[in-house]
Amino acid sequence: MDIALQFAPVTRDRWPDFETLFGPKGAFCGCWCVALRLPYAIRGKITTEERKDFMRARIAAGPPPGILGYSEGKPVAWVQVGPRHDVPQFNSPRTCSRPLEEREAEDASVWAVSCFFLSSPLRGKGLSHRMLAAAIDHARMGGARYLDACPIDHTKQPKSVTLYIGSTAIFEAAGFETVARRKDGRPLMRLHLRQ
Repeated sequence: MDIALQFAPVTRDRWPDFETLFGPKGAFCGCWCVALRLPYAIRGKITTEERKDFMRARIAAGPPPGILGYSEGKPVAWVQVGPRHDVPQFNSPRTCSRPLEEREAEDASVWAVSCFFLSSPLRGKGLSHRMLAAAIDHARMGGARYLDACPIDHTKQPKSVTLYIGSTAIFEAAGFETVARRKDGRPLMRLHLRQ
């Protein structure tokens, strides 16, 4: 069965779609996709509702912090993609996703694709390749020079929640190359979008 997906940047007027997709639990463990936006010292002390409010405010402020995927008019997918500086925890010196050079953390042309979320009934159907392709298109249209990712090499199940960061295989298939390996199983990968 071929599932058609259409993508659009998440903007203030699309908040109801984002909220519908994430559901009452806020996607993965009430995260509301703030894990790479707030340090754990803050994130761990706020409620799920406060995380939701934080993300609602971030989306309202713009520019779009990612893209929503739709199937038959319903929101079914989310990809967090944008400049690295918008996801400060992705740049932390203690993480395997930190940039190659410190200055890249603030360079508006160095982007990151850092989170995937797909509604449960559609998981395990190979749609992550299309989600990544849409993220690449969005980054290119946004003027990105590089698009970085820090996926995971292995997972025991194709529907594993650890795949919210993406699998290495989908990034390799899209032309990303490993540029650093600071932790076993978690390569930092990069796609050159322009010279």
